[in-house]
Amino acid sequence: MATEPALKLEDVARRIEARDANLAGSAFTGSSLAGVRFTNVNLSGAMIEDANMSGWAVNNVNLSGLRLNRANLAGAAISACTLAGMTIDGIQVADLLAAYRGTRADAG
Repeated sequence: MATEPALKLEDVARRIEARDANLAGSAFTGSSLAGVRFTNVNLSGAMIEDANMSGWAVNNVNLSGLRLNRANLAGAAISACTLAGMTIDGIQVADLLAAYRGTRADAG
């Protein structure tokens, strides 16, 4: 697939449908992507900064190596996920959960 010159959109309201497209290196600044759907896409190495991601749903994704910094996780829910190697402030989450579950079992 040949690389085309950059498509520049400024001060427009437009819906874009991209299928089998290579948009690597694209940049969105001051833009609304509300309601956007990504299916079977490669977002490796993507940077999301100063963004409102409230209400996001993320299913069946590979987040290995994900780094969250200064994020508001109020109300976030994590379930049915592989947590091996995941840390919060340098503490293994699996160890935190094991300790929590051990304490809860002892309290019963």
